[in-house]
Amino acid sequence: MTDLTSPPPDGASALDFCLRLARAQALIVRRFDSILGNLHGLSFSDYQLLYHLQRAPGGRLRRIDLAERLALTASGITRSLMPLEKIGLVARQADQRDARVGYAAITEAGQALLAHANTTAQALAQELLGSASADQLAPLSLLLGAIAGKQPSNG
Repeated sequence: MTDLTSPPPDGASALDFCLRLARAQALIVRRFDSILGNLHGLSFSDYQLLYHLQRAPGGRLRRIDLAERLALTASGITRSLMPLEKIGLVARQADQRDARVGYAAITEAGQALLAHANTTAQALAQELLGSASADQLAPLSLLLGAIAGKQPSNG
C-alpha cells in the first residue's frame, strides 16, 4: 500500500527514475522487436497498433485517437499504418457522416496474426518481469499511467 503522505521525489531522484525508465523502455522495445519480428514478422510498434485496434469497439479507431494512444503525430500514425494496410492487416474506413474523419480498422488477417503474437508477447512480458507480483506491478502501472496521461505544458 502506498503512503499518500510521502513527499514528492526531489529533482535528482525523479531524474534517476526517468533515466532508468528510459533505459528499461529501450531494452523492452528491443526484446519485443526481436522476438515478435522473428516469430511473427511484426515490430513492437506494429504489435501495439494492432493491439489497440483489436481492443477498440468494432475493432476500429479514428486515426487521430490511435495516434494519441501510441503517442504519435498524425503523420507518424499514417506512416505506421501504410505498411500494415499494404499487407492486409489494417484497412482504412471512411466515416459515413463526415468525410474528414478516417478510421483504421483491424482486418481478419490482422486479428489472426495478433492472436498468435499475443501469446508470444504475454510470455515475453512474463519473462521480463520475472518475479514481480501483481501487487508490485499495480502501483507502477498507476504511476506509468499518470505519466502517460500528462500533457506537455506550453510554457
